[in-house]
Amino acid sequence: MILEAKEIFKIYKGVNKELTVLDNINFQVTKGEILSIVGPSGSGKTTLLGLCAGLDNQSSGIIKLAGEPISQLTENEKAEIRNRKVGFIFQNFQLLPTLTALENVMIPMELQGRSIGARAKAIELLKRVGLGGRHDHYPSQLSGGEKQRVSLARAFSNDPEILFADEPTGNLDEESGLIVENLLFDLNREKQTTLVIVTHDLELANKTDRIIKLKGGKIVSDECIKTAANL
Repeated sequence: MILEAKEIFKIYKGVNKELTVLDNINFQVTKGEILSIVGPSGSGKTTLLGLCAGLDNQSSGIIKLAGEPISQLTENEKAEIRNRKVGFIFQNFQLLPTLTALENVMIPMELQGRSIGARAKAIELLKRVGLGGRHDHYPSQLSGGEKQRVSLARAFSNDPEILFADEPTGNLDEESGLIVENLLFDLNREKQTTLVIVTHDLELANKTDRIIKLKGGKIVSDECIKTAANL
């Protein structure tokens, strides 16, 4: 298993009451699986993604990422695991505005100490996502779809074992969203990466191997759809 969540609760405590955002969540993800997590706004899906990636801590329960119980690790140890094993794609792209597309893609490799060959690999990845002529452009010079394609290239640059995508097409028009979808699945197949997608787009979710549906912080269904080989 690349990801395990056991009896996960996330509770926010206020002055007079508690808000349970995640309520006894249990699931496992095998290496190479493509999983989507869907649910209405406020169902807890983005919170769950953050917990699984070690960006936040659960109130109780155990999450194992690549075999490591991440809630028991220090922030530096969690950052090291993310740097070595995890890739991210965000709805709002999270590109550094003062860096070019090429420099943004190189960041994960440089953080790993892989500066030798990083530039050549970043150039190749930008070509792979159709931005071979845009590597010297800054984010402000790119469209939303182009920014997300830079994010895709960056996410795969450190050869992650697992990739977390939070609403990867949420800020894109239909045409740009479809391009990003296809590139995401194509790159994922090529790299044999485990992929976990949070999305409100059921058409996107139905292209994954498996769909977990959340409602009110609980898993209401966990259904296998099809294998990536049949996409």
